[in-house]
Amino acid sequence: MNISCCIFVLPFIAWLPLMASAATPPATQDFVLDNGLKVVVREDHRSPIVTAQLWIKAGSSYEPPGQSGLSHALEHMVYKGSSKACAGEFEAILESLGASQNAYTGPDFTVFYQTLASGRVGVAFEILADLMSTAELDPQDFTPELKVIQEERRMYVDDEITVLAQERLNSIAHPASGYRTPTIGWMHDLQRMNTAQLQQWYKAWYSPGNATLVVVGDVQPEQIKALARQYFGHLERGTTPAAPAPVELTSAGERSLTLHAPVASPRLIMSFNAPSLATALDRRTAHALRLLDMLLAGSNSARIKQRLQLSESIFTEVLSEYDAFNRGDSLLTISMQLNADKLNDADAALTRVWQVIESLKSKAPEPAELERAKNLLIANLVYAQDDLQRQAHNLGLLQTIGLDWRLADLDTQELNKVTPLDIQQVAQTYLTRERLSTAKILPEKNNG
Repeated sequence: MNISCCIFVLPFIAWLPLMASAATPPATQDFVLDNGLKVVVREDHRSPIVTAQLWIKAGSSYEPPGQSGLSHALEHMVYKGSSKACAGEFEAILESLGASQNAYTGPDFTVFYQTLASGRVGVAFEILADLMSTAELDPQDFTPELKVIQEERRMYVDDEITVLAQERLNSIAHPASGYRTPTIGWMHDLQRMNTAQLQQWYKAWYSPGNATLVVVGDVQPEQIKALARQYFGHLERGTTPAAPAPVELTSAGERSLTLHAPVASPRLIMSFNAPSLATALDRRTAHALRLLDMLLAGSNSARIKQRLQLSESIFTEVLSEYDAFNRGDSLLTISMQLNADKLNDADAALTRVWQVIESLKSKAPEPAELERAKNLLIANLVYAQDDLQRQAHNLGLLQTIGLDWRLADLDTQELNKVTPLDIQQVAQTYLTRERLSTAKILPEKNNG
């Protein structure tokens, strides 16, 4: 599963103190063990808690055709037994300590984490080191677990038409990269997956030289350095295959697909190919795209939401997403549910959306409009500092996609540099039909 960030809408009176606090980053250090393991330590002494996250540079974008879902399946399996514990023992130990633990997989990463009392961080390190190096991956455990994963796919993808449409859309929106591969895997690949593939994937990617350990909480850097050496230092560095960043065609041409389903009214999804923070020639481009996303549909004051949902009632729902934090190119996506009582014509609705987009391309936004978008994003960044797991996620993600964790502390500064002209320029460059993929979910036709 993936972590998604929430947008916090707060009164304007809060913005100035929030922005000021974002300018003072917490004390953070990093170091690298002799075996290549990168360790990032951020001190946060507000409570006697620590979160430890182990980031592996392996996800669905790494997977070759025919082997989709390997990274996610391996995430499920590493807790099924290792050199130090049988299936369920690590979970029982953590539960007895009042700790929480979980894992998640994305296109560019697999993450395992524990959150527990800071005095017990050594327990987390011992578990994470063992999972990374000695998971047994027993075929007898894999057969029933694979059925669990297949059922997950049925429940959360195949039976959810909007999720299914987005998955299909990703497959045409990424003609030249591994981002077309769903993280959970295609069902036909899941049906033929075996433990030999899983073991090869584990051997290829799970090693200290391909990982980052992020620790955030009530700890001291020297304490963490000693514990990291104790529990991870003896592991072999390992070698990993080459993994070029997923780069897309600059002008793939307009693409579209249509699905028919038992829905009351059409749903539209528009995705535009765009660079990420890792692939943009200038980081300012990616930050401008983040703000463009907010201006178009990312808040109640955004143009599509304000005009076509709240004012004209063409849509009952408008959502948007731009992920700047990929190791490869990204998408800016707008998803809309039509109001059947107002307009039930998908093509006519698309025309209205294009009119809003063209207005932003033809004239730069007013400074006040852009300032509102900046405030919303900055508020989200500031309030993330109250969550240890989100802090660790942001640091680990940057390192895993090939960037420096220090960029997390520059986010507010970088966003504030974006100008209205920057917004207009990225709109003109990236919101084009040559970069567009569209999915339409239409009501099933009555053949009776």
